[in-house]
Amino acid sequence: MQKNDLIHLEVTDMGTDGAGIGRYEGMTFFIKDAVAGDTVRARVMKVKKNYGYARLEEVLIPSAYRVEPACELHRRCGGCQMQTLLYDRQLALKQKMVSEKLVRIGGFAPEVPACIFEPPVGMEQPYRYRNKALFPIGMGKEGEIAAGFYAARSHNIIPVSDCQLGVEENRAVLDCVLSYMKESHVRPYDETTGKGLIRHVLIRYGFVTGEIMVCVIINGSRLPAQQKLIEKLCKIRGMKSISLNQNKKNTNIIMGETTETIWGNGYITDYIYLRDPGSDFQRTDTAIAYQISPQSFYQVNPEQTEKLYSLALEYAGLTGKETVWDLYCGIGTISLFLAQRAGMVYGVEAVGQAVEDAKRNAVHNGITNAVFFEGKAEEVLPEFYQNGPAGRDDFHGEGADMRHPDVIVVDPPRKGCDARCLEVMLRMRPERIVYVSCDPATLARDLRILCDGGYEIRRGRVVDQFCHTMHVETVVLLSKVQK
Repeated sequence: MQKNDLIHLEVTDMGTDGAGIGRYEGMTFFIKDAVAGDTVRARVMKVKKNYGYARLEEVLIPSAYRVEPACELHRRCGGCQMQTLLYDRQLALKQKMVSEKLVRIGGFAPEVPACIFEPPVGMEQPYRYRNKALFPIGMGKEGEIAAGFYAARSHNIIPVSDCQLGVEENRAVLDCVLSYMKESHVRPYDETTGKGLIRHVLIRYGFVTGEIMVCVIINGSRLPAQQKLIEKLCKIRGMKSISLNQNKKNTNIIMGETTETIWGNGYITDYIYLRDPGSDFQRTDTAIAYQISPQSFYQVNPEQTEKLYSLALEYAGLTGKETVWDLYCGIGTISLFLAQRAGMVYGVEAVGQAVEDAKRNAVHNGITNAVFFEGKAEEVLPEFYQNGPAGRDDFHGEGADMRHPDVIVVDPPRKGCDARCLEVMLRMRPERIVYVSCDPATLARDLRILCDGGYEIRRGRVVDQFCHTMHVETVVLLSKVQK
């Protein structure tokens, strides 16, 4: 088997990156854009000892699960891996992926995920769901200024004016930015030379309020003819905030530390509604308002966020008296829902701006039983467990129950919970732990530690936050084993 050989094979499975998996002459091949059930002709691109990678050349017999994608650029763009797969099968594949990680990495018996997982939570319309878009700006192949997305495994920009996962308002914003750049002779940033001005355009959209925020990330301190851009953007209905973020470093990190509002507010407002998991996630009248700044962490799929957080609240089992820690709390999205049914909520977040947003959101919603601390969860939680609130100048009040909470909720980044954080959680011995995860592998690892420390998994559910991609959110309830 050599590079560029053509092979015919049946695709029998799909991997965690969305690639189809099949076997040819005893060797496993991973084939991007192939779907389980396809019979394909593929060109070998790389061969290892026991497996290889191949490029899809032609679908000879399409799978019963193959569908026509909404976006013609889906194969070139690095954003969506599963647009050609029937949506119901996407949900099943994600649940299978989480279950397999629990067994393979967490060491749980196969019957555990089979028993605890309820049906995955999907969307009726899995397009146009993203309230945030980040477009790199660069030069296209024809020498024109282009906005779009990076091709898979590269920094080559594919011009995309209307991503099917984003809101239609994105297109109007990009048209304004690109026309301004051409008229004012503003050059895009070049990663190779470190020259050029505009690097990225960040767009946020409030699905309930219709408010729009635009943040232009620049390799400099100011924009030439800045008022011209402002005038163009202000014509877009719903525009509420325009800002500049300065990133002068030669780095892959997108946003710099300095953000300046050049028009409107420094934030937009949106609402998250509580939903009833017992009635097919129908919206209730309960809603929390959130003020979102350019660098705030805020879930990108508002409809699914409402379902995810409603599940987390249901799993927490609150009656109005409980003390709750919410770790990795961001701008307080889960904390403020918890506070409506808990006695006291303590949120911890490492990003200072997010903590300020959380405090402002609590005041904005009239919530007085939620306190937020800036710092890493693995540092703040041990400090309180060992010393209580003594020495914390950001805490004023009673803290008798802080060391022994009833519930701990964690929503960590992809790397999962820090080992020290898990250790202290086990020492605190809450009755329930609600784990919200965006990475099945670290979820499985952390669940193993918690279960070895005296907890058992009671419930779990996959929530499809990122339709047509391989990313998946999972919420799991653990209860303390009664001795």
